[in-house]
Amino acid sequence: MNKSPSLIGGACIIASVCVGAGMLGLPSAGAGAWTVWSLLAITVTMIVMTISGWMLLEAFKNYDLKVSFDTVTKDLLGSKINLFNNITVYFVGGILLYAYITSSGLILKDVLGVNDKLASIFFVLIFSTFVWHSTRAVDRISVVLIAFMVLSFIFGVSGLAVNVDMSVLLDTISAENNYAPYAMAMLPVALTSFGYHHSVSSMRAYYGCESQAKKAILGGTVIASILYFVWLISIFGNLPRANFGPVIEQGGNVDALLTALGSVIESDRVANAINTFSMAAILSSFIGVGLGLFDFLADFFKFEDTRQGRAKTWLATFLPPLIFSLLFPFGFVIAIGYAGAAATVWACIIPAMLAKKTRDGEKGSEGFRAPGGTVMIYLVIGFGVLTAVFHFLSMLGMLPMFTG
Repeated sequence: MNKSPSLIGGACIIASVCVGAGMLGLPSAGAGAWTVWSLLAITVTMIVMTISGWMLLEAFKNYDLKVSFDTVTKDLLGSKINLFNNITVYFVGGILLYAYITSSGLILKDVLGVNDKLASIFFVLIFSTFVWHSTRAVDRISVVLIAFMVLSFIFGVSGLAVNVDMSVLLDTISAENNYAPYAMAMLPVALTSFGYHHSVSSMRAYYGCESQAKKAILGGTVIASILYFVWLISIFGNLPRANFGPVIEQGGNVDALLTALGSVIESDRVANAINTFSMAAILSSFIGVGLGLFDFLADFFKFEDTRQGRAKTWLATFLPPLIFSLLFPFGFVIAIGYAGAAATVWACIIPAMLAKKTRDGEKGSEGFRAPGGTVMIYLVIGFGVLTAVFHFLSMLGMLPMFTG
């Protein structure tokens, strides 16, 4: 008798897809909203993103287990909407690689003793080789990186957690009492931090059914939320809100956040653990996102799985974000905000549209169904549209922006 895969295993896969370097953007993005409103924004985003993942499951239910996001979108919504969806998938992958390349250069420049642009080039040339070589190579390096992340996270966060100052965590030392408006600008970064939707079809195939995949998705988003909560409380309880000014001024770049943290952490061991975690998170996300984008572009352009074909895919995957990183080095949080605005398409709007189309079909009432009825479909679409609008309003300076 075949044993069904464990729910813990599937939940951990979803959590690891969510928890990447986006985690490093949350403290800077949430500095204005501070503790209570940041945690509230993350909770609301987690609930909506979990339900939108279930809506994708609902749309997949009448298809073969091997089916992809691309196939179902093309079949149910047509080629034009599918093309737009694919463009946003590519844009999000590209802008995330761009953010990781820029940040890695800024962190590595002191280690390597070269300028940040040269450090970024070295970073891409060395670590993208794993993606070019094979998925197996990515698998092996990912295991090592995740072990580094777990150990450094435990040592670093436990060191921060024991020193949490409640007056800093609740910001009782400042006269500010209007945090809620700043939560709007945080939503695109929060949304990026729950972008697991390209893995929904993999979860369904893994379990062979929608009901178990549904539980794994919920488990994964809950685990990710708990990690974000612990991380934000540990940072906001140590680094006063006013100290985020220089970090935000540099676009939320990770090296600026680490420098600010270093000024309030007394233990070198904790500071080194946080630095190691940050670098491992960026590298892990760079390789994970790089592999996803590499496979997407290989399929899209129909490049062959040969050395020459993989070299073409490598160029299409890594060269554009590297060039943009060298020419226009925007801040980490700014880049992730763009990713969040575009991700609203394939993480909120398209899943809800697919679920509606499925329910309107002949077999719509059979099998798995996401909760909330038609009202939930419109709520998920509304959340996606509002998140994108908030991003563009903040870009235009039309939303309250915290400057420290």
